[in-house]
Amino acid sequence: MGDMTIKYTLQRSRRKTVQISIKPDCSIVVKAPYRVPLAEIEKFIFEKQGWIEKNITRMQQRNSMVAESTPITTEEINALADSALKYFPPLVKTWAEKIGVKYGRITIRNQRSRWGSCSQAGNLNFNCLLMELPEEIREYVVIHELCHRLEMNHSAFFWAEVEKHCPDYKILRKRLKEEGSALMIRRFGT
Repeated sequence: MGDMTIKYTLQRSRRKTVQISIKPDCSIVVKAPYRVPLAEIEKFIFEKQGWIEKNITRMQQRNSMVAESTPITTEEINALADSALKYFPPLVKTWAEKIGVKYGRITIRNQRSRWGSCSQAGNLNFNCLLMELPEEIREYVVIHELCHRLEMNHSAFFWAEVEKHCPDYKILRKRLKEEGSALMIRRFGT
């Protein structure tokens, strides 16, 4: 490969594809199937060098944000949960009628990894931190979860339903990831 100097940890398994991920400490982990030769893996890493560098820079920025961010206090979380309890039920009711679905309980949580979820029984959970995000993002999350009442996975059909009710969902999803990760850092430090 010539002067390839990217240091990485290789994890082999029964997976079907080669995948690269950047960990919070900026280390690189490459997951690959047992049968893929090392030369092919190194070629793949070499081809993804731009992506790797961009994401390491992003992770370094994120880490400095963690160092500089003001934590969200328990009192603030309680206030967010109270306002979420008032905010989400009417919004869910409106969108459930538009989408044409029924739902069960609505619960407000303070979760590290999820913005919302929908159970098989139709019970909905929403993260109270959503109250810190713009209204259009909160609305996207509600639409997303209610569309799971039609399809419990992320199939093409599911995304078509989301798009029907939220045409700019791709932009909002990206914003949720970016703006949401800053909130998660303030709340959980990671």
